[in-house]
Amino acid sequence: MSFDVEAKAVATYIASHRPPGPSARRHALSADRNPVPNNQLLGALPPEVLLAVQPLLTSVELPAAAVLYEAGFQQRHVYFPITAVVSLVSPLQDGSCAEVAMVGREGIAGVCAFMGGGKALSRAVVQRPGLAWRMGAADIARLAHEVEPMMQQLLRYTQALFTHMAQTSACHRHHALAPQLCCWLLQHLDRQVGDDMRITQERIAGMLGVRREGVTVAALQLQREGLISYRRGQIRVLDRRGLERHSCECYGVVEQAYAQLRQGAPA
Repeated sequence: MSFDVEAKAVATYIASHRPPGPSARRHALSADRNPVPNNQLLGALPPEVLLAVQPLLTSVELPAAAVLYEAGFQQRHVYFPITAVVSLVSPLQDGSCAEVAMVGREGIAGVCAFMGGGKALSRAVVQRPGLAWRMGAADIARLAHEVEPMMQQLLRYTQALFTHMAQTSACHRHHALAPQLCCWLLQHLDRQVGDDMRITQERIAGMLGVRREGVTVAALQLQREGLISYRRGQIRVLDRRGLERHSCECYGVVEQAYAQLRQGAPA
């Protein structure tokens, strides 16, 4: 199917599902500007398809710690982060949880919306506040079904995300805490601007599924070696290359999957 035909299919879908009233005042970019350049997944779509998809996108500000959706519940929206970073966490009955992956400008939070079931497999929590594009879950499901370039890009991203999740699971089980912390810091750095992170040791412990005391020991070790500085809920990375040297292999495995996604190769 040609790009023009794909674009017409998207436009037809949008026209038939657009509610009456002021929906045209959504914050999607107009067609005479660069179409949604700040999310890599959307930016990888053919330009004609992306222009047609724009009316379905709404610009939203995601505050820190906001829960975008809960595990086991039907999703209403999906999110394409721009400057925000979203943690995907697996909650347990005792109230604890552990991070299984994170999503930044490379992808989409809410893949279950177009995978068939519609119910989220994890909780999505805003780790770093910022901007994102929001789309209705029903819209992304229909677009994935009807527009081949959209489905191809979503599936390629999902493959990289599954690699991320699988490697995180192995990392939590087999690697020491200090290398895990290095990996976690690097993955967040890759998804944000700047070297500073506002986060407590207790929050990091929750993300890694460990005791806070363990994070304290690991953070002090990294600080003594000049890799980070930490005070009152703020971490600053001082030596990124040093973190890479001290990280476990998982950072490289996950980064390679996303690098292949950016380059257009299978993850």
